[in-house]
Amino acid sequence: MSARIATRVDRRRMLAIARRLISVHSPTGEAGGAAEALSGLLEAEGFAVDRPEADHPKSPAVVARLDSGTPGRTLQFDGHLDTVHLPFVPFGKDEAQITGSGSCDMKGGLAAAVEGMLAARDAGMPEAGSILLTAHDLHEAPWGFGAQFDRLLVDGVVGDAVLIPEPLCDRLPVSGRGQACWKVTIRREGPPIHEVMRPQGDPKVIAVGAELIRRLGELDSRLSGEVNPVAGRSSVFVGQVHAGEIYNQDPPIFWMEGTRRWIPGQDRREVEAGFRAVLDALAAETGTTIEADYQLVRDAFALDVASPLVADFQRAYTALSGAPLSTGPKPFVDDGNSVWALAGVPCVTHGPRAGGQHTVGEWASIDDLARVAHLYALTAALYCPRG
Repeated sequence: MSARIATRVDRRRMLAIARRLISVHSPTGEAGGAAEALSGLLEAEGFAVDRPEADHPKSPAVVARLDSGTPGRTLQFDGHLDTVHLPFVPFGKDEAQITGSGSCDMKGGLAAAVEGMLAARDAGMPEAGSILLTAHDLHEAPWGFGAQFDRLLVDGVVGDAVLIPEPLCDRLPVSGRGQACWKVTIRREGPPIHEVMRPQGDPKVIAVGAELIRRLGELDSRLSGEVNPVAGRSSVFVGQVHAGEIYNQDPPIFWMEGTRRWIPGQDRREVEAGFRAVLDALAAETGTTIEADYQLVRDAFALDVASPLVADFQRAYTALSGAPLSTGPKPFVDDGNSVWALAGVPCVTHGPRAGGQHTVGEWASIDDLARVAHLYALTAALYCPRG
C-alpha cells in the first residue's frame, strides 16, 4: 500500500495547492476567499463540495468526501483556513521549504492533507469506507475560538476518527490541557481624579488589582497539585495589567488579562466557577465592581491509545519512518480538543516539520509536507476498510 501511494503523491500538485491557499489573505473571521479557493480546487479535481455556513455565513466551511462506495469507517482530515491577525506575507518557496502566512499554521498542513486524499484516490484507496475533508474559519483565538468547527461537530459533520495536520510532528499527543482566556475589569465609582484630590476611603483600583494578582498567585500554587502525568498541571496565569493615564492620577478602572488551564477529567464549568468565586469575594471585600470576560478556547484533550485509529496511524508511521512515534503531551489547544469534547471520537494531531506559527516568519518543510500527505493516505487505507 505504501509503495502504491508513494508513486501517487504529487509534490507539484501539493505545492500548487499550498500556493493557492497561502496567496489569499485570510485573517480569522475573513477566510472566505481561502475557502472559495479550496472549494474551486476540489471541484476541479471532480469532488462534490458542500459549503455549510455553520453559523458563519461570511465564510461557509468546505466539506468534501472521497467515498469508496463500500461500507467502512470514515476518516476525517480537518484543517483551518484562517490565520492570526498579523501583517500578510505572500507565498514563497525555495528548494527546501515554503513560506508565507499560514504556511506553518496551517495552510501548508492542509495542502498536504488534501494531497493525501488525492493520492489515495489515485492509488484506488481506500478500498472501503471514505475520507471526509473539512476546512473552516474561526479557529484562532481571540477572534474565533473554534466556533465554526464546533458547529460542524454539533451538526454531525465528523468522521469515526480525525487527523489534524497542525505543526506537531515529534510526538503522538495523547493528553492536553484545556484553556480559557480572561479579561478582568475592576471599577470604582466616579471619574479619574488627581491623587491629592481623591476622597478618603474610596477604593484604589490599582491596590485591589494588586491584591487580585496575589490571590491568583495563591490559586496557582494550589493548582500545582492538580497534575496529569502527560499533560502537566492546572494553572492560572496573569499576562498583562493596565491602569491610569498619567503618573499622579487615581484611575477608576484597572484591567488585566491572562489564562486558566486545566487537566483532562476536570469539568470546565467548575473551573470557571472557581475562578469567578475569587473575583466575587474580592469585590465584596473592597466595594469595587469586578467583572470577568471569561472565554473558553478549547476543553481538555485525551486520546485512547488503544483505539483503532492509533494502531493504524502507528502502522503507517512505522512503514514510512521505521519505528512508531513516541507519545507525549499536546502543548497547545487545537480542534482535536473539540473533537474529543464534543464528538467523543479519537483524534490525532500530526503535521509537517514547520515553524514560526503566530509570527510573520512562518515556514514548512516541503519534504515533510510530502511525508504527511503519504502518511495520511496510508493511514486512511489501513483504517477505513475496517468498518
